[in-house]
Parts: sequence; C-alpha cells; structure tokens
Amino acid sequence: IQELSGAITDSETAVILPGAKVSLYENMVVKNTTIADVNGVYKFPVDCGKSYNVRAEKEEYATKEVSITIGKLSGKTSLPISLDPVTCKVTIGDDLGKCFKIKMIYFDLDKSNIRQEAAIDLEKILVVLNENPSMKLDIRSHTDSRATFKYNEALSDRRAKSTIQWLIKNGVKADRLTGKGYGETQLVNKCADGVPCTEAEHQENRRSEFIITAL
Repeated sequence: IQELSGAITDSETAVILPGAKVSLYENMVVKNTTIADVNGVYKFPVDCGKSYNVRAEKEEYATKEVSITIGKLSGKTSLPISLDPVTCKVTIGDDLGKCFKIKMIYFDLDKSNIRQEAAIDLEKILVVLNENPSMKLDIRSHTDSRATFKYNEALSDRRAKSTIQWLIKNGVKADRLTGKGYGETQLVNKCADGVPCTEAEHQENRRSEFIITAL
C-alpha cells in the first residue's frame, strides 16, 4: 500500500484551497472521498501498481479530474492539483457542458443506457441545476453516422430521454428539462456515411449538449 497525497491550489494565484472535496475513483467507481485539510492537502491509501482517477471540486472552481498510475514500490506518491476559477458566466443559448468543462455524455455504440463515467459527468450538470433553481435545459443527443438515418434518430431520442430521466430520478423537476435526439444530422467532423473514420472520430459524434433555455 502507498499514500497518495497532494495540495489543492488555485491555478492563477497558487493560493491553497482548504475544504476542497477530493474523490478517488478506480475504474470509474468511487473508492474514497475526503476534504482537503487547512493546508489544502488530501491523502488516500492506494494500492501499488493500480491506476486511479482523482477528482477535485470546490465552489466557484471548475472540477478537475487527473489520472495517475501508482508505482510498484511502496512509499508515497505526490499529486498536487490546481483548479481553474470558473470565470464562465452562462447565458441563455449557451451549452452548459462546454461552459463548465463537462465532457460530452458518451454512450456505447447502439446503446442508450447511462454509462458509469457518463453518470459521473451528469452529476456535474446536476450540481449546476441545484445551484440555479430557475435554470432550464434542452438536452440534445447526437449519434455517429453508422446505422440508418431513421435508426439513429430513434436511438438518439432514447439517449436524450434516458439523460433526462437520470436527472429527474436525481431530483430535478421534469418541467425544467426538454430534449430530443438529432441522430446523425449534426456531425462535428467529416465522418458522414461512407467516409472512413477511426472509432475515436465516430465517438466524437456520439454526444449530448445541454443548452440553457431559461435562467
């Protein structure tokens, strides 16, 4: 066993950030959570040779997640994390996902169930909705170009609805959320029907957007 530790600081001023919430994930599952102490320091016991993600969160800062693989030898591993102040002021028409540096909500090919890492990202959207009780969102889901146009439209619609249902299940009122699927009509790259593309390029098109419709 090793100790993984580090200080949480402001990326612009290098001021320490006591009280930041720090979570340890292994394979997208929360293993441990702590609060940074008066010196902004967090500590976790970790296993040698394993890979983890460490997420740091604090009000008025963009949540940051860092990957680390622990060395094979026992001892200590240092992982300081600097957080960016949230300077983003959202307005109607903005994509909340981009503003708060939230990754796209990814789905597996042909699937509409919420993946575990997608749920981790949806929690960030949930926090913002809870902090802004009058905010309303239009959730737009997109697929890649594989499969038929009609199939993709139906699949993306199920994805938008499953995203909305997840938020409702976690306490958001249904009248604050709208959404639909756009299938393959709004690709973000060249990967249309018949164009050879990598899996990673197709994945970019399987995404969700969270457009603010009211504040």
